[in-house]
Amino acid sequence: MKTSKLDDLISQIEIYIENWKQLNHFINLARERRSAQDKKYFSPEEESQFLDVKSLLAQQLECILSYFPAETPPISREEIFNVITPLTALRSTIEINEATLRGIENQWHKIFIQLQSILGQLKVQRQKIKSKSLFSIFSKKK
Repeated sequence: MKTSKLDDLISQIEIYIENWKQLNHFINLARERRSAQDKKYFSPEEESQFLDVKSLLAQQLECILSYFPAETPPISREEIFNVITPLTALRSTIEINEATLRGIENQWHKIFIQLQSILGQLKVQRQKIKSKSLFSIFSKKK
């Protein structure tokens, strides 16, 4: 993979991870509101932001997966959808029982670690490419 293409992929995965963390923020927000005495509900803006994050995650996933052979994706589309799909809206996330929500969070964390690992691997690959380029520059000067 060329350095510019690799840099683009790294950037996309970093953005994806930030949106993935935003999804976790909304899950935690739903849990907090569920346990609050007055059961504060969500504003239309919060609901809209939540749906925007889910939409971005689905769209960005397809962009990221397009860099890899279809037979060997670095992350499972189904695993990501298993986290996103049950979270239809913030107001319905409040209704999810605690055991199910913990399961979603565990899956979220597993994917978070996988994304970090993929990002690390790509950064190592980029560093190797840059090292080879530097080596070739210095070896040509002799």
